[in-house]
Amino acid sequence: MAITTEDIKKLREMTGAGILDCRKALENAEGDFDKALDFLREKGLATAAKRATRNASEGVVELYNHGDGRVGVMVELNCETDFVGRSAAFRTLAHEIALQIAAASPLYINETDIPESVIEHEKAIAVARAKEEGKPEQIIPRIVEGTIKKFMDETVLLRQPYIRDDSITVQELINQNIVSIGESVVVRRFVRWALGETTSSEE
Repeated sequence: MAITTEDIKKLREMTGAGILDCRKALENAEGDFDKALDFLREKGLATAAKRATRNASEGVVELYNHGDGRVGVMVELNCETDFVGRSAAFRTLAHEIALQIAAASPLYINETDIPESVIEHEKAIAVARAKEEGKPEQIIPRIVEGTIKKFMDETVLLRQPYIRDDSITVQELINQNIVSIGESVVVRRFVRWALGETTSSEE
């Protein structure tokens, strides 16, 4: 399969990787676009992991409202330098993450943010449901494991499928940008309001 300039350009746009990296990935994959994409994603994850330990205290607080003001989001996205924090690429990423939060209603940023009591509650519900449905005792632990994975995929921002491309997660989207801009990127915190909802302090 011939490697075309169009494929290199498309791969670069999707991953934020350099032209030479895209060409190398396509060569390694013998022109297979999907394999080249996987190669760059894996490389991006490795690069992102190295950069994740860097201090990220610059950035932006992105504000977004949706549906004529029916949903509002505020998210703090951090990077390492003010220069990157002011860049169009970084601000676009912050906006995309705000859109994600508005559309997909995550409850947590990372898995580690989920209180143990919440996990135990979800497990108890899964066990009770499995028994009520008459599932064999030996497969209940697997059912519970699958239920918790699904719960995390739905409620943890970084595990959610990206709303514009569900073949990648929000974490993978961030990793692509880390590779592209060369700095650590961290979602520090977010809040999401929907018109008519009550907070726990108001209930």
